[in-house]
Amino acid sequence: MRAIDTNVLVRLITRDDPRQAASADAFIEKGAWVSILALAEAMWVLATVYERSAADLATAIDMLLNHRDLTLQDPEVVAAALELFRSRPALGFSDCLMLQLARKAGRLPLGTFDRGLAKVDGTQRL
Repeated sequence: MRAIDTNVLVRLITRDDPRQAASADAFIEKGAWVSILALAEAMWVLATVYERSAADLATAIDMLLNHRDLTLQDPEVVAAALELFRSRPALGFSDCLMLQLARKAGRLPLGTFDRGLAKVDGTQRL
């Protein structure tokens, strides 16, 4: 299975360039893999460049998790991160994802200086 880059994910979600969106659709038609890194980068781009809200990001992640042509790396981790993000959007998706990856790897607590993140089970404020 082929993999896709951050910018392909952004085109699939935003549809802001019709030519590139069509190319992205055609590329993933036979199936494509999305790495955790590409997903995290895409959410950062959507939040910072496109100024998408937390609710918009959650909708996009849910769409990617349920997309018929995409396979996300560690979908159970992404789903757990999405659940946490929906309940605490101020954390940011990447922090939620980082915590869930650490949890899956059995590497808790996650040390952090972030006061908000430190309130979540599985973290330790430094």
